[in-house]
Amino acid sequence: MTRTACAPGLLRAGVEERTGELLTATVLAERVGWAAGLVSGMAADLLTAHWNAADVDVLASGLDAGGRKLPSNAWMALRRLGWTVTPAEGIVVNDRIVRMAQEHSGRTLRSAKWRADLTRGVTGTWPADPAKRTPEEWDAVREAIPGGRHLPSSVITSRTRQVDVFTRKHDRLPVDVFELEAAPHSARMLLLSACDGQQATIARADDPGRALLRLQLPTRPDPRSYQDWTWVACPITLPPTIPPGALLHLPTLRIHQGKVRADLAYTHAVPKARRTGHAIALGVDWGLNTLLSAGAVRLNNDGKVTALGTGGMFRAAGVLAKQHRLRRESQHLHAKTDHFQRLMSGDAQHQLTTKHHMLIEETRHVSNRRSNLNDALAWAAARWAVDQAIATDATVIYVEDLRSMEARGMGRTMNTRLSQQIRGQIVERMRHLAAETGIAVVTVPAHNTSKQCPRCLVPLRHRKAPDRPTTSGWKWAICPNPDCGWQGDRDTGAWQRIAARGLTHQAKTVADCSTGEMVIRSVVDRLEVNAVVAQATIETRRDRSKTGPTRRRTTRPAPRRRRAPSPARPQGSAGQRPEGHAPTGRTRLLRAAHRNQGVTTISTPSAKLSAPPEQGRPHPGHRPRGAALGAGFHLHAHATPPRWTHPAARHACLGIPQLIRDAHS
Repeated sequence: MTRTACAPGLLRAGVEERTGELLTATVLAERVGWAAGLVSGMAADLLTAHWNAADVDVLASGLDAGGRKLPSNAWMALRRLGWTVTPAEGIVVNDRIVRMAQEHSGRTLRSAKWRADLTRGVTGTWPADPAKRTPEEWDAVREAIPGGRHLPSSVITSRTRQVDVFTRKHDRLPVDVFELEAAPHSARMLLLSACDGQQATIARADDPGRALLRLQLPTRPDPRSYQDWTWVACPITLPPTIPPGALLHLPTLRIHQGKVRADLAYTHAVPKARRTGHAIALGVDWGLNTLLSAGAVRLNNDGKVTALGTGGMFRAAGVLAKQHRLRRESQHLHAKTDHFQRLMSGDAQHQLTTKHHMLIEETRHVSNRRSNLNDALAWAAARWAVDQAIATDATVIYVEDLRSMEARGMGRTMNTRLSQQIRGQIVERMRHLAAETGIAVVTVPAHNTSKQCPRCLVPLRHRKAPDRPTTSGWKWAICPNPDCGWQGDRDTGAWQRIAARGLTHQAKTVADCSTGEMVIRSVVDRLEVNAVVAQATIETRRDRSKTGPTRRRTTRPAPRRRRAPSPARPQGSAGQRPEGHAPTGRTRLLRAAHRNQGVTTISTPSAKLSAPPEQGRPHPGHRPRGAALGAGFHLHAHATPPRWTHPAARHACLGIPQLIRDAHS
């Protein structure tokens, strides 16, 4: 089985083949930008001319005027329909530049068909209350949308809100999506996959980690003749994720932050993922702060499902906290930008114009930080889940399908956090990484996975964890069935239920024809009865019956205590071995436990520290647990006293606590 994937690359320099001139990264980005501008301009003209329901329906039908099947390539389909475009007057480009413009606009027009059908179904079954549909109205709108039975409800809800805004503004429903949305912006990029060897070529170099990309680029922003186009050779360092034997395809070039980015497409052989026949599966459950909880289960020959270990958790509380801080900052910047926009009232000479532009740039910067953070978190979580499957020899990963989950009734902050989870990105990257090893990723219904007991399917009782009685939430689950008695973390029970449900319903797994994604769409009661995790076999006590003669023991056993008394203990911290049964542990806490709060501590002193502490004792209002134990690195970290606190501190040694106390005073 072959798999086509994409990896990011960078064009750092180029060589003009006609003159041998070395092109720096800046010059190369400029020339690629000129070519991308020509392509973007022609693509925008095509989109504007054919952004209507009639043309989109003709392109989506797959047949031309003569009834012949349209080609799969977008640029060839547009040429069959006679949708052509020409550059501006006086500009000379070859036919491959026009191909890239037609390919870009054709892909966009084809993708608009799905949005048009969705909008037509929503407006055709417009509910009495757009904010809340009745069950009958939900059934009607799903029937009106092609494939609406398996469409996430959040997609229908978001489109309903968009139509509702248009209705309140114009006092009528939109005719179609083309009235609701303007023609999309044409991105500045070069789709070299629509070209042939007369425009661009790519081949591996002698080094398997490098490749050479040759393409024609203009020497000026408005080429007047074919002499203004020259061949440029660009060496590319291939990412380590591209296998040495992979087949390279022509990349897509785009300008990002003044650099030429290349999306390198490649094809390589991978094991085929199976839909059925799985014996070991990894179940993955979603959480809020504990982003992922996963564990493996086995389907035995007798049909019973048993857990393999206790599973693991992927905690990302720190990253998610930073994500929420950036979200609040972005909301504040958006509100301030809108306020400035209202104050300016379209006046370009207003005194707030400069500040308004600064706020726009800052908002874009925060948005980029959020995007990069989400991308890094999604890759890390997906890599962790796939590694868990590889370590347990699992051939399938079952993930609960939460695409239709809408956060309601849990407060404004909690609803926003749940709505902005990156579950879709994690699953997409999980499929990408799992395909390299032939592991299937299947989504299963999430109904009652956290509610029912994984052993007997009885509804659980949730309460606070016994080891964290002061932590808010209901993380602990207890089965009220006296014959079962299971209890544990609710996320642990959830991933066991997900994996057991997937293994028992694996015959119901279907693959989407367009995307290839595997999914179990519904739960069958007959199979759900067997979707329980059997209790692990209780280990019996080792048989200690006598099976042979008693081992001979020595006649001179080692003494339990020293025969001779130890010398007297000297005055000071150093000393000899203890005498007899004298305790070997330290008699007092470390100096760190008695050190007062000062400039060398990380934690913030409590507001109760109004009176100075007694000599040799910590403050009564601030007693961290780590400091009380004497070590206190993670809970109460201490650092070496800085030199500027006291001149003599740089010469102080660890055995003179008085100088250190002076340094803190």
